[in-house]
Amino acid sequence: MSENVVHLHKPTDPPAPGAAPTVLTVVPEAPPARPVPLWVRSGRAVKTAVTHETTRATARAVARHASYTFNGGRIVARRTWDGKTGSRYERMIRAAEAAGNLEAAEEWEERLTRFRAARHHRRMDLLHSPVEAAKGVAVGTGMGIGGLVALGVVMAIATKDVTAVVTPLMATIEFINLMITIVHVVWGPLISLGPFFALLALWAVGSKQHAAPAWALPAKVRNSEGEPITPSIVVKALRDLGVPALRNAIKEMGDAGASMLSPIVIAGCGVEVDVTLPSGVSTNEIQQRRRKLAENLARHEHEVFITIPTAARTVRLWVADSGALDEPIGPSPLVTDETMTADYAKGRAPWGQDLRGDAASISLYQRHLLITGLSNQGKTAALRALALWLALDRSVEFWMGDLKGVGDWAMFDGLATKLIQGPTDDHVIQVTEMVEDAVEEMNRRLQAPPGTVFPLLVVIVDEAQVAFMCPAVDEDKRPYGGSKAKSRYFTAVRKIHNQGRAVNVLMWQGTQDPTDQNLPKLVREGAHTRASLALGTESQARMALGDKAVDGGAAPNLLRPGLDKGTLVVASDGIAIPAGQASITVRTHYISTDDAEQIADRAKALRDGVTTLHAIERGEDRDPLADIATVVGNAARVRTQDVIKRLSVLNADAYGKWSFTDLTRVLDGTGAEPYKSDGVKVIGRDRLARALANRDTQGSASADG
Repeated sequence: MSENVVHLHKPTDPPAPGAAPTVLTVVPEAPPARPVPLWVRSGRAVKTAVTHETTRATARAVARHASYTFNGGRIVARRTWDGKTGSRYERMIRAAEAAGNLEAAEEWEERLTRFRAARHHRRMDLLHSPVEAAKGVAVGTGMGIGGLVALGVVMAIATKDVTAVVTPLMATIEFINLMITIVHVVWGPLISLGPFFALLALWAVGSKQHAAPAWALPAKVRNSEGEPITPSIVVKALRDLGVPALRNAIKEMGDAGASMLSPIVIAGCGVEVDVTLPSGVSTNEIQQRRRKLAENLARHEHEVFITIPTAARTVRLWVADSGALDEPIGPSPLVTDETMTADYAKGRAPWGQDLRGDAASISLYQRHLLITGLSNQGKTAALRALALWLALDRSVEFWMGDLKGVGDWAMFDGLATKLIQGPTDDHVIQVTEMVEDAVEEMNRRLQAPPGTVFPLLVVIVDEAQVAFMCPAVDEDKRPYGGSKAKSRYFTAVRKIHNQGRAVNVLMWQGTQDPTDQNLPKLVREGAHTRASLALGTESQARMALGDKAVDGGAAPNLLRPGLDKGTLVVASDGIAIPAGQASITVRTHYISTDDAEQIADRAKALRDGVTTLHAIERGEDRDPLADIATVVGNAARVRTQDVIKRLSVLNADAYGKWSFTDLTRVLDGTGAEPYKSDGVKVIGRDRLARALANRDTQGSASADG
């Protein structure tokens, strides 16, 4: 049965005839809320008042300023005590003994002995000083009175007034009386205000030293982010590091703990300090607590670097200015200096900046190269920057395999002799054959007469992990990938690592996320220059850079993925590394693809023209005339010796044994025969084009006939 809802106002219309009677539902009122007891309301009010931010700020301010005054008194008392006693020397002796520096302890002990002897001499002088002082006062008074009387006599003679004899003496007496009156007037207020000024002086000392509990300090001091690094801050950070032996030694040293530190010097966008550790504390105990040390210094982990210098029991701390490492560095000199050229043997490639802000350049001379890191951290850009600089040396030849194949190396088309781009197994096979061709070229050079100088051949394989992980096998069941001795890619790389640098055949590789599977031990250890971007684990860091570099402080696993893009940890004798360190951290210049294309165009302008092969062809029936036109490319004319060399690169099976006679035989009667230009035999592009066009025309006419 439904019920009608009746509004509280009285209806004005009469009910309809025959309508159901209206039912009024009365809802009882809710019982009145129980009153909150007075003690509860009072407690809430008190809690609100006590926890209010204004109350807390006021309490902090009162505690802070009271602590400044009290601790300022302690500081002044401590300084006074240090000045009057030998406690400072005793503290330094204890600090030197705690640090195990016996020579310094002996020196401070000798200074303490001299201080005590001088103090004893001063105290002995005090025994005779009252008599000497009395004599001095008597003599001084007599001489003063005598002088004043003499002055009065002179005045009396001058004025012919005998009373002037006592005038200077009376004037002096009146002046003394005036001073006594002034002191009498000022003494009362001075006694009243003196304690206030004394407390104010103590407060100033405590305020300057921030001598208050941490919770009572202002927010900007409490947070201390970006606070300048001082000796006391470094010592406190080391003390709170959680190394018992270090904490106890610093406690024994007291305020003299700063004796562990070298002078703090500005180093680029941060500061640097050497810390000589006390006996019983090892350097790796400090290295393992990098994050805690950084936080104790009010820095982020990536803003503190710990390395091991040559001095024993010493760590070197580099602490960045807060936020400085998040600022980008400037553009590469390759971009800003359009006149720059390269010299493979004597030059150094501009790569970026070290943490000090100094330019970081690297020598590439006869050094195999390996760059690794996590994906999307700037590996290709860092590797490409070196290749772009080297391309400005016109004598350098490039063979390249990009196993990513997204166009990162496309600007080398027309600059590299071979350029293979793509991620498939077919591309891996072609790259493997390219590296094997480099091995053959290396062997040819090794068999040349002693003293023969060869131009540089750089074999670059980016995303080399794709080659190592390739499952393809050849007709003899030999795998192209893998890390076994029968792996074709692995074997070819190892051969170049073993002997290539002697004849200027170098192997450069870039790879992701190194493991024993995608970067075998023998291959990674064959590189002379090893660099790593951000990695995930310390074990990967050891694979990338080697145990020596990691044990010496290299830590690419502590770089921040995504935030430290382009930041490399480099282990190489080709780059200037501070003495005693095994690696250096470099923030590389980023060269965009558009800028890379412009640099590549400048490099192409230095050369006669390079025909880039995009695949390795083997075993087909060849068209020698068409192949000659292919290797001549866009150059107006090319020397015959260079044509023969390029043909050998194009297809070693067909042209590997060609001589000038074979080249002449093919071109005789075509109209494209070699001719002399500037005293050198060359082959012209236009003549080749006409020869090919005439041949095609004749072939078409024969077919029609």
